[in-house]
Amino acid sequence: MDIKFGNRRIIGQQRAKEQVERMLAADRVSHAYLLSGPKGVGKTAFALAMAEAINGVEHLSDLGEHKSSKKSSWFTHPDIHVFIPKPTKVDTEELRGRLELLAKDPYEIIDFSQRPSLDDDSSKNLQAFYPIDYFRDDIRPIAKLKPNEGDRIVIILTHVETMRKETANAFLNLLEEPSDRLMFILTTENYENLLPTITSRCQHIPLGALRDKEVEQGLIEVDGLDAEDAAYLARVSNGNYAMTRFFDISKLKENREMVVQYLRMAFSQDANGLSTLVQDWQSSNNIEGLIAITNLIEMYIRDLMVYRETQNKKFITNIDQLQSIQKFVQSLEKARLEEMIEHLDEFRPALKQNVNPKLIFIVIALRFSTLMRGLDPEISTQDNWNHIPAFVSR
Repeated sequence: MDIKFGNRRIIGQQRAKEQVERMLAADRVSHAYLLSGPKGVGKTAFALAMAEAINGVEHLSDLGEHKSSKKSSWFTHPDIHVFIPKPTKVDTEELRGRLELLAKDPYEIIDFSQRPSLDDDSSKNLQAFYPIDYFRDDIRPIAKLKPNEGDRIVIILTHVETMRKETANAFLNLLEEPSDRLMFILTTENYENLLPTITSRCQHIPLGALRDKEVEQGLIEVDGLDAEDAAYLARVSNGNYAMTRFFDISKLKENREMVVQYLRMAFSQDANGLSTLVQDWQSSNNIEGLIAITNLIEMYIRDLMVYRETQNKKFITNIDQLQSIQKFVQSLEKARLEEMIEHLDEFRPALKQNVNPKLIFIVIALRFSTLMRGLDPEISTQDNWNHIPAFVSR
């Protein structure tokens, strides 16, 4: 059976694609699959492609002889149902509007946590989850249906780590005693945080982080970006293709200028300048935007590392910042650049956990101030609470 799973749209994930192809070719289909992986690598798109392949819909994949449906996509197929976590108060029309966007583009950002409103670019992130009434009223009734025209009823649940405890327990009953011709495809960014009773009842398909070249290829071939912009965006993507394709390249370049200012003010310990700059970052960016800024900082520091070692500008990503890079390297020969990146990595999870971004960037600046001088940070990581008093006293 000649199946080319996900070849029409899925970015990267070759190993996982081959795993699904073998599963389909052998006709060994489980009642539940769990797709795990970092944010933005295509878990929802992959789940949609799986649902289509199971029910013979040729849309995201070339199915060859496995094609058995005349439906144009998962969205029009009566046996494929998609659910996403939702805030407490949201109507059916809002949910459907998001699924319609997903139907047009399987990598569309539709999660309430990342995109609170479809009408504006709100910077506030909403808490979304699976409350028990959502499960009882919307999800469980679908699980009792019989296939209308496909091989199975397929229920896709994204971000299952957001299930409330009572919801997870109720859902577990469906997994333990699945009805005939029912299949679940779950996605998660936090596999380790799921109940073992759920993970043990699912076939696990891990999706890996996307390589820069894979993101770049997707941006060029699917999103129509020119090669230069695609290469730049891929380097700041941190493997998150889904979000990167919506980045404003001009805003990123503006933020890149601000990153250079941030490092200069960190070195000079310009308290007022830092406070104003990071306040602007906090007020004009959501969590993903703030993480993108940390990626820009890291990319600039890596340029410093490369230029310090090679003195060759052809290896520089931020080539338009070559003059500032050269000046930095010449002036701060003892800067502990590797450790600066390690501190950035340490603080990214805090941003995702809604720790105050302004305080995070100020603390990073304090650490950078000494590291750029080749010295140990004045306050150890064990005494984080001392950072802000130290900053104010300067």
